[in-house]
Amino acid sequence: MTDVLIVGSGPTGLTLACELALSGAAVRVLDARSGPHRESRGKGLNPDGLKVLARLGAAERVSAVGTRGVVLRKYFDGDHISDTPTGDGILIGQWQVEEALRRRLAGLGVRIEYEARVTEIAQDETGVTALLANGRSVRAAYAAGCDGGHSSVRKLLGIPFEGRTDATEAMVLGDVRAPGLSRAYWHQWFTSEGGGILLCPMPGTDTFQLQASPELTETGEPLPPSLESFQRLFDRHARVPGIRLADPTWLSAWRVNVRMAARMRDGRVFLAGDAAHVHPIAGGLGMNTGIQDAAALGRTLLRALAGPAGDGVLDAYEAERLPAAAHVLADTAERYERVLAAVREPGRGTEVGMD
Repeated sequence: MTDVLIVGSGPTGLTLACELALSGAAVRVLDARSGPHRESRGKGLNPDGLKVLARLGAAERVSAVGTRGVVLRKYFDGDHISDTPTGDGILIGQWQVEEALRRRLAGLGVRIEYEARVTEIAQDETGVTALLANGRSVRAAYAAGCDGGHSSVRKLLGIPFEGRTDATEAMVLGDVRAPGLSRAYWHQWFTSEGGGILLCPMPGTDTFQLQASPELTETGEPLPPSLESFQRLFDRHARVPGIRLADPTWLSAWRVNVRMAARMRDGRVFLAGDAAHVHPIAGGLGMNTGIQDAAALGRTLLRALAGPAGDGVLDAYEAERLPAAAHVLADTAERYERVLAAVREPGRGTEVGMD
């Protein structure tokens, strides 16, 4: 029987799989997607996240691909105002972090099983049985839902996801090319009329991650992300002639979510990462918090697999990470409000949310 079934192969699930496999645990990793993505999404590792990856043997590749010391170039009403260096983390696309972890995991003999959507979860005194959409079932001693903010595992367990979600999108995002735009800076354009657009050069690629306040219809509704809308937003806020955005490989919209699972353990099943908590993006803590969850859950599960696992052992994970999640939610909500206020002033940008 498998020791631990992991649902989801993002940074959280892959970190957990590496933690367990390094200690000899038998793990299986399922993902409902058809294969890996190449979207920038979460784009930074802080020292805490890097420390975990170093212990797992994945930090060397991440460091080789990523960029340290990114400079934020800030503009206001089209004028260059100031440059601000970032701190001691690494700028890197989420897909590149996942790729490094997948390679490490493959070296440990574990490969991701794609097109494996979990539709039912049942528990008994000795383990967990997950039924898949294709009719197969998987049996494991324990299971972990690392399957994101829309977690199927959390929903199947009936665990409330408490908090708030804004009614409308606050931001549009995408991965695009911007030929002719310097890749030496994370460009941040803001205007006195409100709103702005950011273009961050993603290392190891020729693309930028675009973040912008959404374009609105005549009735004030946000338009869905598109290359055409991105170009109009760029022309309005950046005011740099001759730059034509091109080749979008990821289009997304983001709204403020501040939510946390009512519990992170249900018997032999656990939640980690965005499946357990979602919060504003200020500070770049999302991917890093999930990695920290995975490290803590790995410790708990290894103790449980080593001997009789009473509630005292199994509850240790939630006791450590639920208060940590609550702190991150409060912290990032405050950071986000700070950023919204700061960007109305010339020369200030997202760095105020990184402090």
